[in-house]
Amino acid sequence: MLKNFRKNHQYLFFVFIGASVVLFWRGIWGLMDLYLFPENQSLSYISSLLIAAALLFITHSWTKLKN
Repeated sequence: MLKNFRKNHQYLFFVFIGASVVLFWRGIWGLMDLYLFPENQSLSYISSLLIAAALLFITHSWTKLKN
């Protein structure tokens, strides 16, 4: 049934997936505003950048292709 829905309503399916991603991101952003150094906005931004950079570095090292 889901396969048939995707085939017949591809654009509607894309809208649902896109909205889901945006709403998930909004929820994560809100939680970080509440719990990650809520009293110090600058420290919250800097720590968010450092956490994101570390996660990107780690995931990049996992995906390196060997020749």
